[in-house]
Amino acid sequence: MSLSSLSHGSENPFLGRWALTIPGGGAGWLGVEDSNGTLRSSVLWGGGSVVPTASTKLEGNTLIVTRESRNKEGKVSTETITAKVEGDSLSLTVLKRNPAGKDMGQPATFAGKRIPALPARPNLSQVKFGEPIQLLNGKDLNGWRLLKQADNGWSVVDGVLQNRVVKAKDKHFGNLRTDAEFEDFNLKTELRTQEGSNSGIYLRGIYEVQVMESFGKELDSHHMGALYSRITPSVAAEKPIGEWQSLDITLVDRHLTVILNGQTIIDNQPVLGCTGGALTSDEFKPGPIYLQGDHTNVDYRNMVLHPVLK
Repeated sequence: MSLSSLSHGSENPFLGRWALTIPGGGAGWLGVEDSNGTLRSSVLWGGGSVVPTASTKLEGNTLIVTRESRNKEGKVSTETITAKVEGDSLSLTVLKRNPAGKDMGQPATFAGKRIPALPARPNLSQVKFGEPIQLLNGKDLNGWRLLKQADNGWSVVDGVLQNRVVKAKDKHFGNLRTDAEFEDFNLKTELRTQEGSNSGIYLRGIYEVQVMESFGKELDSHHMGALYSRITPSVAAEKPIGEWQSLDITLVDRHLTVILNGQTIIDNQPVLGCTGGALTSDEFKPGPIYLQGDHTNVDYRNMVLHPVLK
């Protein structure tokens, strides 16, 4: 939609990136941009990927964003998000409608905060790191716990942290997190995928570096070493299933570097917001390392973290 409804010379206060706390308390994200006079937006709603919205428009002082989803029959349901801004805060509502256009319940309210502008890319050669912290002791799960009550597929076998998932209707396996919380750091680990592995390493519980059996596949923001749905690796550096692989991850000033099997696949790139499954959308809080365990089998070993010294 044209921004002609705004007065000449005024700036649209909705433009930018917003950290959302969606209904139910989950982490979300909204990005709004002006593309040659047309509003566009993308949204992250709890889990899954950052996706473009169906429409974005401004009516008076209200932003209206529409999300669409299709069922198995191809019928479209909608979610209409309305937002008002005051300074760096958003007050929002969302209303769901079924394919027939009927309201599904009452509008739910939630909130958002403007994400501050990204700093310049850090000079990693000048960053100082602290003493190593061994996150895995090779014996047991001491220092780790499930994120919430669930079936536990995690155990240590022959020095390897492994997750084994049983597919059953009455089974719901859990994600594993460190008791300790961290800010910026370098994290090195080794991993081994199993048949169909789909896991992830969450940095500070906010950003997921994807762990997936994607050897031989095209580059994608959902494949091994990607920042899930946000940053696509520059090169495919995976090893075949069953081989141990190395990940070297550096997070400094909301910029990410990932080295997979000795090849830099993400080079000090800016991170625009949380990823699906984040514990919070607040990118300025310390948080745990957490390992996604609710999907499939995967192995980890030799996980060492060096915190950034402030």
